[in-house]
Amino acid sequence: MKKLLGLRPMWLFILYIVLDTICIGMGMGVPIFCILFGFIVGWFIVKFVTNSTIDMPLAFRKVLYYAIITAGFTLLTMLVLWGPFTSYLFDASKDLLNTGIPMILYEPRASLIGWIVLMVMISPFLQLLTMVFSAYLTLLDWIKNAAQDQKAI
Repeated sequence: MKKLLGLRPMWLFILYIVLDTICIGMGMGVPIFCILFGFIVGWFIVKFVTNSTIDMPLAFRKVLYYAIITAGFTLLTMLVLWGPFTSYLFDASKDLLNTGIPMILYEPRASLIGWIVLMVMISPFLQLLTMVFSAYLTLLDWIKNAAQDQKAI
């Protein structure tokens, strides 16, 4: 773990890209595993940030910054994966019923729009929320431990 915490942020981001791509592949384009992976990433971001700083406001800013950057990669990946389906909305010759997208809104065009919004916008936002949630829970533990260390001195 100490080797992993000692890596440069760029190498960690490359490792994140590989793992996030695997999570997207495991979900076959649906980022449910990426959302769950956000819990682990949020925890790790705090461990990485608090390894190099003791300044609380700086740690909060860095955690949010890294969480936004990592969720932004998932957003870009989802745009690449699901963006071409937006052309189906403007092509009257496309059979929207047989695209493989679930009919969540009981009408093919509305379901396609809802599915694209869900995959491209809402899923990366949920991943960001899971990262921030687990990061701030971990930060609370870090603050508690720092306060106990101050009392011991």
